[in-house]
Amino acid sequence: MINKKILGLIGLAARARKVCFGADSVEEKINKKKVKLLIISEEASERTKDKFKKIAEKNKTPIIIGGEIEVLSKAIGKSNKAIIGIEDVNLSNEIQKINNGGEVIG
Repeated sequence: MINKKILGLIGLAARARKVCFGADSVEEKINKKKVKLLIISEEASERTKDKFKKIAEKNKTPIIIGGEIEVLSKAIGKSNKAIIGIEDVNLSNEIQKINNGGEVIG
């Protein structure tokens, strides 16, 4: 479950043009080390989750799995987006802090 604060920060990142979405775009930007945090909908297919977990691990990109596709998509003003990459380091740290109940992972 992704809370409203996190969705607000995702929306802020989208307005700042610091998000990428969709499998191909996110994968490309993770490999270029531009993505600071990967958010995958809990509704994404197992194959998609596994693929992006491996990519994120290889590139040491933090990952959050949660939220419904519709809710995540709405936060960035798009539709049907199961994968979102946050490209802003400060927003990604803040989202992780909230997601982990207050602590930032270094």
